[in-house]
Amino acid sequence: MELSIRLETIASMVDKCECVVDVGTDHGYIPIYLVRNNICNTAIASDINKGPVEKARFNVRIEGLEDKINCRLGGGLTTINKGEVQGIVIAGMGGNLIRDIIEERKEIFKEVKFAVLQPVQNPEVLREYIYQKGYKIIDEELCIDENRFYEIIKIKYDNNPKKVDEIFYEVGKSLVDKKHSLLPKFIEEKIKKYNKILLNIKENTELADKRKKELRVKIDRLEELLQCL
Repeated sequence: MELSIRLETIASMVDKCECVVDVGTDHGYIPIYLVRNNICNTAIASDINKGPVEKARFNVRIEGLEDKINCRLGGGLTTINKGEVQGIVIAGMGGNLIRDIIEERKEIFKEVKFAVLQPVQNPEVLREYIYQKGYKIIDEELCIDENRFYEIIKIKYDNNPKKVDEIFYEVGKSLVDKKHSLLPKFIEEKIKKYNKILLNIKENTELADKRKKELRVKIDRLEELLQCL
C-alpha cells in the first residue's frame, strides 16, 4: 500500500507508541501504515461518516489487521475513551473544525503524548488556538502533493499559553527556525494569494478598508520574513 506524499509526511511525524487514533480516517490508510511499520502496536480508525468507516474496515480486512485496527463510527474524539490512546492524528479538515474537535474533548488532548494535525484551510486559526490554550508546537512540516502545499503541525499540551508574533499564526515558527527548504516558495504563494484578494476588494466601505489594511500588513510581514530566509 503506497501512501501519498501528504499522508507519508503525516505518518513520519507519529511517534512510536502503543495506540494511535486517526480522526476522519477516510480509507484507513494511516492506521494500516502505522501498524504495518510497527510505529504503533494498535490503532483506531474513526470517522463521522459510515462510508469511510466501511472502506477502512474493508482495507483493514484485506491487510489481515482486524485484531490490530478498530474501525469506529462517530464525530471527532467521541469514539475514544480517556487513556485509550497515546497519539492522535487529525488530517484533511479545516483549522476551525480541528480546533472545535480539540475543544470538545480537551481532556483527551491534554493527556496524550502528541497530536499530529493537518489543516486544509485556516491553519492560522488553529495555530492561534494552539498557542493561546497552552499547547506546545513540537514540530511542523511542509510538503507539496499534487501541486498543493500542506502544513502539518505536531503538538503536545504543556499548560503554558504563549504570546507569539502574529506572523507565526500564518507561517509556522518551527518551519522558519529550521529554514525549511519549501518555505520560500510557500511564502511566495501566500503573498500572491493575499495580493489577489486585495485586488478583488472593490468596495469603499469602512469594513473593506479595514480588510485591505490587514492584508497589506500581512503581505509586508511575509515579505520581511522572506528576506530573512
